[in-house]
Amino acid sequence: MIELKNISLSFGARRIFDSACAVINRGDRIGLVGSNGAGKSTLMKILAGLEAPDGGEISKPKGATVGYLPQEGIVTAGRRLLDEAESSFADIMRLRALLAEADGILASADPSSDEYAQAVWRTSDLRQRLEDAEESKMRPRAQAVLGGLGFSQSDMARDCSEFSGGWQMRIAMAKLLLAEPSLLMLDEPTNHLDIESVAWLEDYLLSYRGAIMLVSHDRSLLNGVCTRIIHAGSGRLDSYAGNYDSFEIQSEARRRQIERAAANQSRQIEKTERFIERFRYKASKAAQVQSRIKMLDKIDRIKTEETEAKIKFSFPPAPRSGQTVLKLSGIEKSFGGIKVLKGVNLRLERGQRVGVAGVNGAGKSTLAKIIAGELAPDSGTVELGLNVKPAFFAQHQSGQLNPSNDALTEAEEAADPQRRSYARSLLGSFLFRGDDVFKKVSVLSGGEKNRLALVKILLKEFNFLLLDEPTNHLDMASKAVLQEALKNYDGTCMIVSHDRAFLDPLVDEVIELSPGGMRIIKGNLSDYVEKIRLEGRLAARPGSSARPGSEKDRRKKQAQIRANISRLRRETASFEAKIAQAETDLEKMELQMASPDFFKKGPQCAADAEAYNRLKEELEGLYSEWERAQSELIKAESGNENA
Repeated sequence: MIELKNISLSFGARRIFDSACAVINRGDRIGLVGSNGAGKSTLMKILAGLEAPDGGEISKPKGATVGYLPQEGIVTAGRRLLDEAESSFADIMRLRALLAEADGILASADPSSDEYAQAVWRTSDLRQRLEDAEESKMRPRAQAVLGGLGFSQSDMARDCSEFSGGWQMRIAMAKLLLAEPSLLMLDEPTNHLDIESVAWLEDYLLSYRGAIMLVSHDRSLLNGVCTRIIHAGSGRLDSYAGNYDSFEIQSEARRRQIERAAANQSRQIEKTERFIERFRYKASKAAQVQSRIKMLDKIDRIKTEETEAKIKFSFPPAPRSGQTVLKLSGIEKSFGGIKVLKGVNLRLERGQRVGVAGVNGAGKSTLAKIIAGELAPDSGTVELGLNVKPAFFAQHQSGQLNPSNDALTEAEEAADPQRRSYARSLLGSFLFRGDDVFKKVSVLSGGEKNRLALVKILLKEFNFLLLDEPTNHLDMASKAVLQEALKNYDGTCMIVSHDRAFLDPLVDEVIELSPGGMRIIKGNLSDYVEKIRLEGRLAARPGSSARPGSEKDRRKKQAQIRANISRLRRETASFEAKIAQAETDLEKMELQMASPDFFKKGPQCAADAEAYNRLKEELEGLYSEWERAQSELIKAESGNENA
């Protein structure tokens, strides 16, 4: 559908794309991934026509449309919410304007005139075209999309100017979804969504008829929606079949393959250079030396891919606390007459790990601040247990940093006296290297500020962690390190997050906050989403309608599909593990065979060579089986949207 040919782009001396190529087909569900600064958002802007490349060609069929939702910066005002959403139906709005014009002619023209007769025909034609365009479904569709993104029925009549920044981005997303462009591009779409809206968006995207391109740090969304990954890096755009988990396996295998090829090439080059040096001045070898010099000049050196720096840390051992860590009794809190928390009662025991979920505005951050002592409840009591030392990471923790401090000073001022000497080394673990520690807080990026805020926590003694959306502004690699550190943390945890892939392995209970109070759901965040889905609390997709009598059959069918998908995922993962092991074994054998001593082994050489060939054949078979399982998995996941 859309083809990028030899796209090149530089910002000053920094090259973003170097003859990059990609093809986007109708129905593709693409995850666009890469390190920060690799050009993901820039590529979307190029496709949307908002930026021009330095060179290359972009071709797309006539009539193809591209819609782009940036991370932030969209503000709407001047219309009611529902009217603003309906403005996305451009064709219908144009037909309505033409119909109003034709009706005006009917009202004023002489019934016996040709003008009147033409207006009669015109109104009839326009009404038919509006009917064909399903005008009657326009408002229900708009209401369904707005509802899915978290807007209430009472919000529909509110002016758009009354909504804050995060809700403004939801309005922009609703308009883009309703416009149904040929290529829908969303840059970090879950940043401003709660868990229910994220689950609804995932369902919606699975049924989207056009092509989709997502930039997201939400692994669950990329795994659940995407059937193809494009990786931006080293100036290229490399395509991988499958979801994000599959991409990680394939890209790691590709990296190892390139490193092996580069190592083999390096050995050949060194061997050739030794020959040249040895015989450079020997007349009888002059022709061979010149031949090898020319051969070296023509060699295209294999470049290994740069590995991204990763943060490295672990939480310090938690001082032992009393058995009861936290007790909340009758907590209530209101803002401006609106009750946010109602009758919250909770008891946490030592070592317990719980997640906190609920729609935006349900009071998740408010509850965390009350527990941390940063906000007083209107009524009720907060009791911390014996020797409990809480540490609180707020959702907007980076906003509490002193912009006039440098990173090192900010960390040292927050540290407990006995840990102040560790500030610089800990900053280094969080990628503040060398003079980076003297950067002013005011010039740090969002990700750097979040990392600095985490450093400040780690320089204190604590045994009760309160984390409010800790993964905001963290890339995939940093989230994985934080997740691993939390897995190994031996204290008590309460984590507010809508990131299922991050939270699922960390908690076994979820506290749901709602206007009616709170309840505790056994299981992780995915279990919670499945529960509210079965309870019918996720908004239906626009145009979907299930017959009441078929609900039981529908749930049974969905369960069968999910079981099949789970089986195929396990099968795919098993093949991926076998492939990784076989590649490792093959690499070891190649290193042994490259050794000068290998051929001194006599008859054993032949046996080793035969084993090497058998393993290569086995690996090819594993690749074929993996491709089959991956193809079946993609088909099953694609079919799930129609269930």
